[in-house]
Amino acid sequence: MTDQIGYSAGLIWQFLCENGESSPIKIKASLGLSNTLLYLALGWLAREDKVNIERLEHSYKISLK
Repeated sequence: MTDQIGYSAGLIWQFLCENGESSPIKIKASLGLSNTLLYLALGWLAREDKVNIERLEHSYKISLK
């Protein structure tokens, strides 16, 4: 499972690099990730200090640092 999380984190990082800031819903839909993999991978990227996660009124905004 760790391999899948790391791979998904790489996909998310590349997506954000190419597309700029995004919502988790857009990232999930664009990459075809499950909720579990999406949030585990975002946690991985956050722990590695690679992303900013900003809370909005009804969602979040994810961007690269």
